[in-house]
Amino acid sequence: QVQLVNSGGGLVQPGGSLRLSCAASGFSVVNYAIGWFRQAPGKEREGVACISSSGGATYYVDSIKGRFTSSSDNAKNTVYLQMNNLKPEDTAVYYCARSLWRRCQSSGSNYNDWGQGTQVTVSS
Repeated sequence: QVQLVNSGGGLVQPGGSLRLSCAASGFSVVNYAIGWFRQAPGKEREGVACISSSGGATYYVDSIKGRFTSSSDNAKNTVYLQMNNLKPEDTAVYYCARSLWRRCQSSGSNYNDWGQGTQVTVSS
């Protein structure tokens, strides 16, 4: 059974850091791309980043480039999103999702298994 478990969210002050985890089971992350998405209140879900099955990361939102880094630990079958210098506009529920493909795609329609999400709140 495919399962993705999100963790690592929380309340952090502007400029702080969080590391989100996406623990996968029922499949291997070396065979699928894993995407990161977020949805802020009143806004549509947006693709934030993705890590391909070979470990290459892609970032889709200009405002997070240079601040967010996605990586994977194949031995733990877990993907991470390290978020530094967080800003209030980063506040959202963050989800990881398993792609249908090995290569990254930005659209959520290419992902068919989703984690439960983890809340990230950036506020002073």
